[in-house]
Amino acid sequence: MKADKLLIRNASQVVTCSGFAAKKGKAMSDIGVIEDGAVAVLNGRIIHVGTTRDILSRIYEEEYTVIDATGKALLPGFVDSHTHFVFGGYREEEFSWRLRGDSYMSIMERGGGIVNTMKATRESNYDDLWESGYVRLSDMMEMGVTTVEGKSGYGLDLETELMQLRVMKEIDEEHPVDVIATFLGAHAIPPEYKDRADDYIRYIIETVLPAVAKEELAGFCDVFCEKGVFSVKQSERLLRAAQALGMKPKLHADEIVTSGGAELAVKLNAVSADHLLRVSDEGIRQLAGSNTVATLLPLTAFSLCEPYARGREIIDAGCAVALATDLNPGSCFSCSIPMLIALACIYMKLTPEEVVTALTINGAAAVGRANTIGSIDVGKQADMILLRYPSYKFLPYHIGMNMVEITIKNGKTYHS
Repeated sequence: MKADKLLIRNASQVVTCSGFAAKKGKAMSDIGVIEDGAVAVLNGRIIHVGTTRDILSRIYEEEYTVIDATGKALLPGFVDSHTHFVFGGYREEEFSWRLRGDSYMSIMERGGGIVNTMKATRESNYDDLWESGYVRLSDMMEMGVTTVEGKSGYGLDLETELMQLRVMKEIDEEHPVDVIATFLGAHAIPPEYKDRADDYIRYIIETVLPAVAKEELAGFCDVFCEKGVFSVKQSERLLRAAQALGMKPKLHADEIVTSGGAELAVKLNAVSADHLLRVSDEGIRQLAGSNTVATLLPLTAFSLCEPYARGREIIDAGCAVALATDLNPGSCFSCSIPMLIALACIYMKLTPEEVVTALTINGAAAVGRANTIGSIDVGKQADMILLRYPSYKFLPYHIGMNMVEITIKNGKTYHS
């Protein structure tokens, strides 16, 4: 369905998640439910939000394409704020090794892990990366994702990093889902720089970053700040260089060991600090006093059979939390939003309200877009999802099942 004017009426709930910035702590429970709600859209923007009775008194219904949402809940579109959805090859054999008991880091140390995908991605061509990335994006859209962050980081050289980012740029132009690109050249140390992490950071700063900036291929720069990968000092050096070129910092922080990644994110006023499985109490305290979003990735912890991030404690401390899938070919080959929601509620002890906030307005904040997406507010993009059930509380209750009936992107409807 395509229409310049769209009206969704009689929704059992319109969950607005109203706001233009990340919600922190207790405020994450405020999701703004309107019963028997309606939303009117003009040219891809939300122009009215309220009860059905109120909206129908303010517009001429005959001018609109109408969706009768009786018995169904309407929510903002989900924002998957941490993915690696453009890559070559797969690592199914490594998954079997992990089932056998091999650790993620031990696999990396013997040439597997990210370097394995690096080899496959370097051997891939542009069209193959585009086609597989486009298909994955369509899979995400069926589960209600309307905006996705995509990271490079599987080239670890100038040519392939640029190819990954160019693929994402073209997919963004051609696919309904918005793609926000992040440069992650410091994802691992490539074989040609073995035991020379400082030299590799210098190479990225002097050669790759300027090329990315020149083509305006990424608004963010990320780094795998972790023991055995890149130190806090190396990470800071890279991210400050990226900031000087206009890229906002993000960090893979405190995933495998406690390394001070969260504290560095706060120091640099990073948009987000992601993973945080091993974040320190001090890191949580500093995040709570900052504007940095704590992005938690429970599907990855599940896949690696690692303890989950302390989501309940992090929210109770007053932090802003987002949730994302971390779709990638190694540690989390999944983009399942339904499973993500179940894990967050059951094992990380988030409430359904907090999960909805984490996947909408806070996810938008984690990619710097809270002013335009992430909530059902007048003036924002009409990015919404219609569930098959009457309440958002079915999201964790209908465990692991996709219940998105219609995804609405910029006012256009797409049926799952």
